[in-house]
Amino acid sequence: MSDSETHAASYAEVVAGVRGAISAYAQALDDGRTDDIVALFCDDAVCDIPGAGLLTGREQIHATFSNWKPRRPQRHLVFNTVISNWSQNEAQASSDLVFILMGTDGWAINIVGRYVDKLRCEDGAWRFQSRTANFITQEASKS
Repeated sequence: MSDSETHAASYAEVVAGVRGAISAYAQALDDGRTDDIVALFCDDAVCDIPGAGLLTGREQIHATFSNWKPRRPQRHLVFNTVISNWSQNEAQASSDLVFILMGTDGWAINIVGRYVDKLRCEDGAWRFQSRTANFITQEASKS
């Protein structure tokens, strides 16, 4: 058995892998790299994003995200990631999100929300088993 087969992942290694997947998703989304986004999901993944509904499996995820290529500069700012219920091969995470979009008057906040994720380590790479986005709108914040 090799060292990599017998090595149990530490919390720091799990955090680094999970945060790496979350960051790679944001950058691929902002760059319009659909294949890179889909590669970050497990084959049996589910993704629930407002406006898209529940997407099941890589094929549905690819079909939806291929229609969301950016038409102008955008950035998903993902931060305050908290990792919980982790093991060597699975973890749960929640992250805050601010989506900004370049308009005629400069950058503007378009969406504020939170991602809730379950990730699984497959062949040494952390991938989303499930990703749910919850957006906070101005109408909701007035209540």
